[in-house]
Amino acid sequence: MIDELREEEIVNKVGGRFKLTTLIQKRLIALNAGARPLVSMHTSNKMEIVIREIMENKIELDNTGVVSTIEDQLSDAGDFDEEF
Repeated sequence: MIDELREEEIVNKVGGRFKLTTLIQKRLIALNAGARPLVSMHTSNKMEIVIREIMENKIELDNTGVVSTIEDQLSDAGDFDEEF
């Protein structure tokens, strides 16, 4: 078992056990479907990759239940047109 899952830090970081479970499941589905990992690790264990992504604030679960990545957030910020 991954040590981070035994600690309350990751549960508190995400906002609860239900949200953590949902985030892990959805991100694992994305990785299995071909999404690229957002962290560099020398492992093929996708669960370890997801946990590291969470701990490094690379992914989160938004209020609508959609997994948001740091790349999504950066591209959304780039779409902002400033008009003064």
